[in-house]
Amino acid sequence: MSAPGRGGPLAGVRVLEFTGLGPTPFCAMVLADLGAEVVRVERCGLPSAAPGALDRRHVLTRGRPAVGMDLTDGRVRDMVLGMLGHADVTVEGFRPGVMERLGLGPDPALAANPRLVYGRVTGYGREGPLADEAGHDINYVALAGALDPIGGRGRGPVPPLNLVADFGGGGMLLATGILAALVERSSSGRGQVVDAAMVDGAALLTTMFHEMRAAGAWRDERGTNSLDGGAHYYNVYETIDGRHLAVGAMEPRFYRAFMEGLGYRGAAVPPQDDPARWEHLTAEVAAVVRTRTQAEWVETFAGTDACVTPVQSLAEAPAHPQLRDRATFVEVGGVTTPAPAPRFGRTPAALPTPPPPPGVHDLGALASFGVGPEDLAPLLDDGVVD
Repeated sequence: MSAPGRGGPLAGVRVLEFTGLGPTPFCAMVLADLGAEVVRVERCGLPSAAPGALDRRHVLTRGRPAVGMDLTDGRVRDMVLGMLGHADVTVEGFRPGVMERLGLGPDPALAANPRLVYGRVTGYGREGPLADEAGHDINYVALAGALDPIGGRGRGPVPPLNLVADFGGGGMLLATGILAALVERSSSGRGQVVDAAMVDGAALLTTMFHEMRAAGAWRDERGTNSLDGGAHYYNVYETIDGRHLAVGAMEPRFYRAFMEGLGYRGAAVPPQDDPARWEHLTAEVAAVVRTRTQAEWVETFAGTDACVTPVQSLAEAPAHPQLRDRATFVEVGGVTTPAPAPRFGRTPAALPTPPPPPGVHDLGALASFGVGPEDLAPLLDDGVVD
């Protein structure tokens, strides 16, 4: 990780973020991590934290200052449109129609700045019978077919945290779309709308499984396939101390290394790709793994290419030697948090600055967007900016 103050590959890119939940702050965080100058617009009048305090619930807001605005005020709307004239990107995650009703939708925004990349993310998308419906990650992955395959045999689906729709299929997909639009703008000179729907992104992440299903290599019964816990060589096993091992011994030589580490030798190594035997072999392997501690198995498989790793908690992961040596986690404002990724050889990202406490705003950050003290004075007096 480079020293604070050094820009990443997006240095010089200005982003105006309209604060939302889940995918919106994650997308903006990624852009800020990579060097973009991002300012968050949140509701004015929010209660302020004590001076110098850090609200650790808001770590997704790292790396960028905030300002408070009442977007329903016409003067504020006009000021924001002027700010968009200085921006490269804007990001919003409201329900369909909200920004349009505020007078800040794509049409007036792109009229103010034809080079603007207007990034927006919704749950179900902007068309269709569910466009205006409320939802969360679990709803989008369920509708997209991404939830049903996740879970054990004979049991119901298991929510995959909110990683699939909110962050992978929402925020990360929106960031990818914004970067693609910035690349295209370099040749066309024109901005455009990037429309990301979490249900689309969750569906996109299942592409390989649709391919496997079409080829007859995927069964619809949960927990009976090679990648869903059905196979003994791609599974999670409990150790004698109540911890777990993750096994991903898919290729033949890795599989042999795994089985040999368990004590199978030569002809005693069972066939790998016989689904009829998977359930029995999973139980057999589970019984062997339960004879030792997690640490003992990690030592047994060290350096063997058996694709066996300990299942670590969120608290444990930063201390693992691999992640520690690579600085996969960094401390930002006293909070251990994942470092910016990916890495860049020539334009490394800086260590993110801490998130500002809730309600603590930095109006000086608007200078880069063409807003000075004289513009803010009457709005501050009327309480529509803070």
